[in-house]
Amino acid sequence: MADVDVDVDAVVDEVQTWLAEHWDPERPLVRWRSLLADSGWGCPSWPTEWYGRGLHPSLNGAIAACFARAGAVGTAAGTAMTLVAPTVLAHGSDELKARLLRPMITGEHKWCQLFSEPGNGSDLAGLTTGAVRDGDEWVVNGQKVWNTGAHHAQWGMLLARTDFDVPKHRGISFFCLPMEQPGVEVRPLRQMNFHSSFNEVFLGDARVAHSNLVGEVGGGWAVAMTTLMHERGLAGNRVPDFSRADAGRTVREAKSEAEEYFRTYVWYPQRAGRPDLVQPHARRVGRNTDPVLRQRMASVHAFAEASRWTALRAQAARAAGRPPGPEGSLGKLSSSITARACNAVHTQLAGAHGMLAGTDPAADPVIAEVLISTPGQSIAGGTDEIQHNIMGERVLGLPKEPSLDNDIPFREVRRN
Repeated sequence: MADVDVDVDAVVDEVQTWLAEHWDPERPLVRWRSLLADSGWGCPSWPTEWYGRGLHPSLNGAIAACFARAGAVGTAAGTAMTLVAPTVLAHGSDELKARLLRPMITGEHKWCQLFSEPGNGSDLAGLTTGAVRDGDEWVVNGQKVWNTGAHHAQWGMLLARTDFDVPKHRGISFFCLPMEQPGVEVRPLRQMNFHSSFNEVFLGDARVAHSNLVGEVGGGWAVAMTTLMHERGLAGNRVPDFSRADAGRTVREAKSEAEEYFRTYVWYPQRAGRPDLVQPHARRVGRNTDPVLRQRMASVHAFAEASRWTALRAQAARAAGRPPGPEGSLGKLSSSITARACNAVHTQLAGAHGMLAGTDPAADPVIAEVLISTPGQSIAGGTDEIQHNIMGERVLGLPKEPSLDNDIPFREVRRN
């Protein structure tokens, strides 16, 4: 990685010159992103040998601003670029990087996460999906759940147990699993807010090449921690702003791609509690002068601002080139607290009407969706209890939570 004291103006001049020479708003999107991969300007902080320019991450914002001024689009949005690529860059073999990174940049490959299972809850290391070596391949059997986007993913980040005779954290391996094969069945889950963002995935003799192993056999836990740190450090899914972009073929295709991807997350603002709707909601029902409710609304505002500042600190740390750390857990906890506070105030304001949805004249479908979506904020990406453990152990230096199954062979661990 280049030194942080690089000449920003020189980098800006260079990228502006490159864009002036190469940006064509009528070029097919995949061809445009292939140019980004070849030039390194799509992922400027990645290593030069892996489709980057080796620049310091603090320059990413200035480079993105150049793209915005030119009306040009960047790399594909989604799990591939935010979670998979950083994990593969950190732990993958050179052969794996050469094979998988480029289609992530161009958006040709969509990815999903195959971590959680029905029987292990927040104890991710208790997973039981097994992978058995068969020559140059591994045969996988088991079940995964809460897999966002699995129904249209070509690839999955898979955690599977490759050794049942060692302690649970040491018997897990991390694979890049082709999803479009016999033995992989994806079933959408219908949520109580009527969306279907998640899936359950059944793996029956599915196969994955040994060359698709990320890291070492049995070393998957450390690889997964890289993925989870990036997941918890995300400030949220934001739809790209195409308002200043050229209205050509490239932008039309990028906009269509982004709309399809973010359709999965359309209810996520409601999951976060919608603090922006608390005061309008109070005015609409005529309770904005209630002194008790005003105090609780002020608390919501304070929580929301603290959560926003925590997210900004995490973004600043990433921009400065620091890897994601426990601040991601702090931000996750802050978001959960805000969501619960919003839920409580919206419930008080709506009363029994909060149970109404659909076409009922007294219904407010957005508020109803908030009330049944916010519990997910404290579960997704690691429960609040898990985040408390991370903060206690890694920030405060407290002893690890007592456990009876960390030092015995997983085969002997009691499971339901």
